[in-house]
Amino acid sequence: MTKSTIKHQKVISEAKWLKARRELLAKEKEFTRLRDKMTAQIRALPWRKIEKAYYFNGPKGKESLVDLFDGKTQLAVYHFMLGPDWDQGCKSCSFFADTFQGIPIHLAHRDVAFVAVSRAPLSKIEQFKKRMGWNFKWVSSFDSDFNFDFGVSFKDEDERAGHVFYNYTDSPYLNDEMPGASFFNRRNQEVFHTYSTYARGLDILNSAYNWLDLVPKGRDENPESTVDWLRHHDRYE
Repeated sequence: MTKSTIKHQKVISEAKWLKARRELLAKEKEFTRLRDKMTAQIRALPWRKIEKAYYFNGPKGKESLVDLFDGKTQLAVYHFMLGPDWDQGCKSCSFFADTFQGIPIHLAHRDVAFVAVSRAPLSKIEQFKKRMGWNFKWVSSFDSDFNFDFGVSFKDEDERAGHVFYNYTDSPYLNDEMPGASFFNRRNQEVFHTYSTYARGLDILNSAYNWLDLVPKGRDENPESTVDWLRHHDRYE
């Protein structure tokens, strides 16, 4: 756990503080407008049609990619790092998943289905999900190429080569599973991939990180290993 202290900050009068805060507010509003423009560009990105049939093992049995939409026209997928041979889910993905609770019902009322996908068998997913007390939908892609095709699972030959194609670039091999989020649109039985994001692109999906970014110490992480401090929520001292 990091134990850094807050760097010395100037203490000023209320009037000067208000002036400084208003100056910062102007920049914050500019940032918000830039963010709005960026998300508009994300939504305007051309789509690609999913030609391959993907099937998943879920609570209802075998489900197709279309089934995951649960009647909605939009689907949000979190690629959760839990490989077939793993004893437990990734602590970083678990940190993200802790913030998913309660979100799916709100997304559903905006025509969006939400699901987490891992390559581990469903029995292992269900066991870890029960341990963590989560209730969002989580399915297994163990019998399909889904994780490999969406650039979040890698094979033995990738490890031997020492590099993989991750986050749209050739990257060093770090693990057999990596995190990501993918988004889809459905027109009847046709499915289109609209967007995927990986690595730091996921930060905005973690509400806890966004809270930490606003406190004086910030995330207070070791820049050489940013998740040293992190534990599964049932493993903190």
